[in-house]
Amino acid sequence: MEIRQLHYFVTVARTRHFGRAAERLHMAQSPLSQAIRQLEAQLGTALFTRTTRRVELTPAGEAFRQDAERILDSIEAARTRVRLIGAGSTGLLRVGATGLAALRRLPQLARIAAREVPGLVLRFQPDLLTPVQELALEEDRIDLAVLRPPLSRAGLTSRLITRERLVLAAPGSHRLAGEEPVRLSELRDEDFIVYGVEGSVVNAVVTQACLAAGFLPRRTHQATETSIMLTLVAAGLGVALLPESVLALRVDGVRFVPVADDVHVDLALAWRREDRSPALARLLDALEANGFLVPDASVPDPTAADVTPLGGTR
Repeated sequence: MEIRQLHYFVTVARTRHFGRAAERLHMAQSPLSQAIRQLEAQLGTALFTRTTRRVELTPAGEAFRQDAERILDSIEAARTRVRLIGAGSTGLLRVGATGLAALRRLPQLARIAAREVPGLVLRFQPDLLTPVQELALEEDRIDLAVLRPPLSRAGLTSRLITRERLVLAAPGSHRLAGEEPVRLSELRDEDFIVYGVEGSVVNAVVTQACLAAGFLPRRTHQATETSIMLTLVAAGLGVALLPESVLALRVDGVRFVPVADDVHVDLALAWRREDRSPALARLLDALEANGFLVPDASVPDPTAADVTPLGGTR
């Protein structure tokens, strides 16, 4: 049984007339009649009762008509889905993100996707550190990552989303918890609360910036999540230097103070270089067109010979 035969049968069933059905199908009546007889022979039963004026469905024909229409509808729906997926208009993308990025950037990304590619489903996996996301991309467990460069794995490519300055998170009663920007050199004698995870880009930037200011930060407490770090700050156990996206959080007893030094942490969008997914390409185009990505800015390739470290120094 062929799809063509089902299409012929349904057209005849709807018109109740071989001549009119042949006209709709843009074919001669004789081959249409022959195709219906072949279908009836394959099924082993008559589908129509024929008179000189009209064609009527047999009980078997009426039952088969319902099934044939469902099959044809399903085939057309499948064709439509395939076309949409091929055009990148629908599909599923798995998106990883660092914890702070989820606060400010994921909502913006989701809004752009919903508006520009409404058939696309995004499955978010937040609170993933950059090394974890790089591995997840490499192992095809996520398709897109919002992370802190530089990238350490070959085979990935990225685009810059934003460059964030650092801010000081201090207890509300701290001597530096005022309105004036603080210089890193003023933090020489402070206890630091840092991310207690291996491979933290923020930790690396903070350490490098403090060394440039003439001291090694004294790390007295560690936490795996930003919210816990801020809780420790509120308890008066130390200060923390964090990307300015932390301003989206509000914790009683914590004041955020601008840092005068020119120290920043980049946030980038990364994906597999060889990924040819139409849905990914469509989303990246939409993000580019809506200003989510910094124009003509890419994160340095980890295999390049000349790479400038974060923090503005070499």
